[in-house]
Amino acid sequence: MTAVLAIVLSLVFLPLGLAKIAAAPVMRQAAAHLGMSTGLYRVVGATEVVGVAGLLLGLTWTPLGVAAATGLALLMAAAAVVHLRHGDPPVRAVPAAVLALIAVTHAAAAIG
Repeated sequence: MTAVLAIVLSLVFLPLGLAKIAAAPVMRQAAAHLGMSTGLYRVVGATEVVGVAGLLLGLTWTPLGVAAATGLALLMAAAAVVHLRHGDPPVRAVPAAVLALIAVTHAAAAIG
């Protein structure tokens, strides 16, 4: 189950992270909406890509996968809070919250 969750999370975070790093127009709009600079959004994207690398390498070394999943969960929890603080309706925070829960589930399954 942990391999499936790691792959699912990787398939979600890799394209999103790369789009943030590339400053794709939709990502620039999202950054502006949240009051972030493009540079900061690129850092977020790089963090997501590094998290993906950790998830995939964690398939062979569990502590790294757990650390990566934990980091991504914290990043997504922060994303949900940022959306709510910027006045977005709660439904806009749901994807980040769901990804955080999946990442926590992955970390827990890898430990147990």
